[in-house]
Amino acid sequence: MTTVSSTSSSTGTTSSTTSATSSTASTSTTSTGSATEALLTALGVSGDINASSLADELSSAEYSGQIDTLNTRTSTLATQISDSSSLMNLMSTLASSLDTMITTGSLASTPQIANSAVATVSPGTTSGSGTSTLEVDTLAQGQTIASPTISSSATDVGSGSLTIQLGTVSGSTFTAGSQSAITVNIASGSSLATVASAINAAGAGVTAYVASNSNGQQLVISGQQGAANAFTVSATEDSSDPGLSQFAWNPTSSSTTGATLAASATDASYILNGVTRTSASNSITDAAPGISLNLTGTNKGSPTTISFSDPTSSVSTAMSDLVTALNSIVSTLNTDTAAGAALANNSGARQMQQALSALSSTTIMPYATSGQPATLGDLGLTTNKDGTFSLDSTVLNSALSAHPQAVAAMFTTGANGIYGTLEDLSLQVNNSSDPNSLAGSSKSLTTQQSSITTQLSKIATQQAALRATLLTQFSALNSVVTADKSTQSFLTQQIALWTNSTTSG
Repeated sequence: MTTVSSTSSSTGTTSSTTSATSSTASTSTTSTGSATEALLTALGVSGDINASSLADELSSAEYSGQIDTLNTRTSTLATQISDSSSLMNLMSTLASSLDTMITTGSLASTPQIANSAVATVSPGTTSGSGTSTLEVDTLAQGQTIASPTISSSATDVGSGSLTIQLGTVSGSTFTAGSQSAITVNIASGSSLATVASAINAAGAGVTAYVASNSNGQQLVISGQQGAANAFTVSATEDSSDPGLSQFAWNPTSSSTTGATLAASATDASYILNGVTRTSASNSITDAAPGISLNLTGTNKGSPTTISFSDPTSSVSTAMSDLVTALNSIVSTLNTDTAAGAALANNSGARQMQQALSALSSTTIMPYATSGQPATLGDLGLTTNKDGTFSLDSTVLNSALSAHPQAVAAMFTTGANGIYGTLEDLSLQVNNSSDPNSLAGSSKSLTTQQSSITTQLSKIATQQAALRATLLTQFSALNSVVTADKSTQSFLTQQIALWTNSTTSG
C-alpha cells in the first residue's frame, strides 16, 4: 500500500513539474512576442514597413521649416514688387495722359484756318500762337501721260522693253535725275493690264494703270508729286512684234502715235506770312511754329488766315483733373508705406513721397518774368499735411485773369512746364539704375526673389537625396523585420508543437 501511494505521489509531482515548465515556456514566448510588437508599434511599424511613405514624411519634415520661411519671404517680395510696379505705372500714366491732353486734347493750342478749301491745318511739333496768313498759288502734282486708246483689253500690245528715267522738264528740255533708268521687259502676247503690272513691279518711281473711256482703254502712267519727279518713257520694240512705241514719251517728241502728256510735274507754290515758298509735296510739316499744312486748293490774290484756339478755357478743368490724379497716386503711396505695409521701409517709396511733397513749390518755369506764374503753387496747387493735394480756385482764377498766356505756356510738352516736371518725376521713379528709386529697389527685390528660387531648388535637390537615402535604409530594415517576423512565427509554431507534444506525453 505504501509503495503504491509513493508511486502515485511521484507521478503527481512529475506531472505538476511538466505543467509548470510548459506554463513558463508559454509565458516567455508570449512576453517576447508582445515586446517585439510593442517595439514595432513604437517605431510606427505595423506589419511590413511602408518605406516610401516613411521616407517622404521624414525628408519633408527635415526641410519643411526652411521651405516655409523661404516661401513666406517670396510672397512678401512679390507683394513689394507688385506695389512698386503699380506706383511706377501710375506715374507713367499721369505723364502720358497729360502729354496727350496738351498735344491733341483740350489743352492743345490747335491751329484753325478760315478758308478750309485752301488747306487743312494740324499742330506742328512745336507750339504756336498768334495769326498767320496763307496764299496758295499752285499745288504740287505729279506728271501723267496716257497712251492712245485701244479698243480691246485683250489686244496684244507688242513685246520688247520700256525704259523709264526720272528727272526734270523745263520746256522741251529733259534733265535726268540721279536715279538710274529702269528697264521693264514686256513679253510677247502682253495686254495693257500685263504692261501696267510689269511697270508697277519694276519700282521705277511711277504708277501705271488701265483707264477706260468711251472708245476703249488706255495705259496711264503717273509720277510722284514734285517737279523733280518728271519722267520719260522710251521703247525698244521686238521687230517681229512691234507696238510698244505707243507708250513712249519725252518732251521733245512730235510723234502722234505715242503717249501724250496729261499733266506736268510741278512743285507747290505758296505764300505764308508774306514769304514765298515752294514744296515738292502738298503735305508740309512744320510750315511755321505749331502749323503743319496739307494744301488742297488755290486762293491766289485772296489770302486766308490761320489762328490758334485758346486753351486757357480748359485750364481749370485740367488742374482739377490733375489734383484728382495726384491724390490717387498719393493715396496708394500712403497705403503702401503705412506701418507694416509692403513698402513701409522702401527707399524708392520714400524718395517718391519727398518728390511729390515738393511738387507745388518746385519752379517749373525758370524763365518766367517777375509776377508771372512759375510754380504749380502759383496756379493754386497746395499740399496738405497728409501729402494729398487740393486746388485753390481763387489763386488759379487770379493767375488766369492776370497772365492767361503765361498760364497757357505752362501747359507745354517742352522741357519746362507741368508736363516736363511730371515726366521728370516719372523717369526718376522708373530709373532702375538708381538704387534709391522705386525701379531700383524693385530690381533689388527681384534679385532677392531669384536667389530664393535658387535656394528652394537646392533644398529640393537635398530633400530628394535624403529621401533616397532613407528609402534605401527603410527598405533594408523592412527586409530585416520581415525576416525576424518569419523567425518569430517559426519559433512560435515550434514551441506550440513542443508544448503539445509534452502535454500529450
